Amino acid sequence: MSLSADVAHEEAESAKRRQILDGARAVFLARGFDAASMGEIAREAGVSKGTLYVYFESKEDLFQAIVQEERAAQAEQVFAFDSADHDVEAVLTRLGREFVRFLCEPHRVSSLRTVIAIAERMPELGKRFYAMGPACGIERLATYLKDQIAAGILDVPDCEVAAAQFLDSCKSMTLLPLLMNAADAPSEAWTDHVVATAVRTFLAAYRR
Repeated sequence: MSLSADVAHEEAESAKRRQILDGARAVFLARGFDAASMGEIAREAGVSKGTLYVYFESKEDLFQAIVQEERAAQAEQVFAFDSADHDVEAVLTRLGREFVRFLCEPHRVSSLRTVIAIAERMPELGKRFYAMGPACGIERLATYLKDQIAAGILDVPDCEVAAAQFLDSCKSMTLLPLLMNAADAPSEAWTDHVVATAVRTFLAAYRR
């Protein structure tokens, strides 16, 4: 097989996998994890059931791939920092707003509910979700905070705890009510208010 043929084959494989993941995401969002079937996912994705099993061994495998993709997107889109940017207030404000908007997208809320619901019987999925999502975000923010300590901007005794607390303060009045079906998705104005409060509280505690 020529190089160009290899590339074309890889692109076709990637497109097929993308097609399956998009179909599975739609079914999981509409039906939930337990009610979804591989047959229904195959129909939604426009592939045969045999083709589906070539790419993914099980419904659990499919869901894990979706979760992994979403967590990777969160890391790259939301938790990207420039250590040379010492405007901590602006950095945290941008982070908080994007973090809340990302988490509160309907399909992400659905995925989070599903993970919580099945984590007891699928603990490895829960561990992987936490490692790729919350733990990764905390680690990236903590690294940025450590760089600001080195630059003399902040004084933070425990960067991991401070990072986790900041993120929790951004989502506690935005994501949590939505997750529990106690409220609709937060408005831009409410998100900005919650994040601004979290930033002020953080800087009052840790700015030199």
